[in-house]
Amino acid sequence: MINPVWLKTFCTLVEVGHFTQTADKLFMTQSGVSQHIKKLEAQLTRSLLIREGKTFTLTNAGKELFEQGKVLLRSFDVLEQSIKEDDQYQGKVSIASPGSIGLKLYPQLLRLQQTHPQLAIDYRFAPNQDIQKKLCEHSCDIGLMTEISKAPQINYQEIASEPLVLVTSAQITKISWQILIQLGFIDHPDGRHHAQLLLSKNFEQFEQVEQFTSHGFSNHISLICEPVSLNLGFTVLPLHAAQAFKEQQLIYIHHLGHAVYEKLYLCTNNNSVMNARTAFVKEKISTYCQRSQ
Repeated sequence: MINPVWLKTFCTLVEVGHFTQTADKLFMTQSGVSQHIKKLEAQLTRSLLIREGKTFTLTNAGKELFEQGKVLLRSFDVLEQSIKEDDQYQGKVSIASPGSIGLKLYPQLLRLQQTHPQLAIDYRFAPNQDIQKKLCEHSCDIGLMTEISKAPQINYQEIASEPLVLVTSAQITKISWQILIQLGFIDHPDGRHHAQLLLSKNFEQFEQVEQFTSHGFSNHISLICEPVSLNLGFTVLPLHAAQAFKEQQLIYIHHLGHAVYEKLYLCTNNNSVMNARTAFVKEKISTYCQRSQ
């Protein structure tokens, strides 16, 4: 790869036309300028200049390098300027969260994008395990998780909590352990985690989700309550996700005797350098979630 420092020296020399003046412009010695040109010629195995006393002319290789080198150096300048500016209202911010959180958070982030059209919100729904993996692999900027990450490089901050509820069809208004056994479980990406949290606190018979017959699975947050509404099984969800189901008359939301709250953590990778737009969106997410408590 062409050394960009040597290339800059060469292009400056061609533009100025004089070794001494080039040295002054680049705050170098004249011998330093000559050394850069010689190193560049050695790397490319081509003569770039035909020296004629204190003047020079370009070889064909020198002319080609100068024309293309100017373009390359300009692109370096544009890139440097872009990085230095680091506009908090411009660029892509990638976010991953469980679907239940996304139902209320994503519309608010879209309104933020309307206010700042140069922002690009890249929002993905995923279970906790996948979010942790994305953060560790630097494939998302911000992760919202409902479990504390075990990965040492993940920084997490508790920003909200939401009650977990048991959801059945509207036909069932009272819950018992026997009814749950008869119904069976409708699973979702965080279903086992939610069920473990809520049912272990409310039913002494509960040991694990495998005690229930599996009657279905959906990884789409808006469809989890569809089989439940048809009395094909029960599920456990954060309250907002249950309330987001369009046909509320077909389901019954049970608030059990021992309330259980799922905590929400705002997560980033400690090894990532956070740019201004990510910091801006991160702050907005924290505000939105706390405001909705």
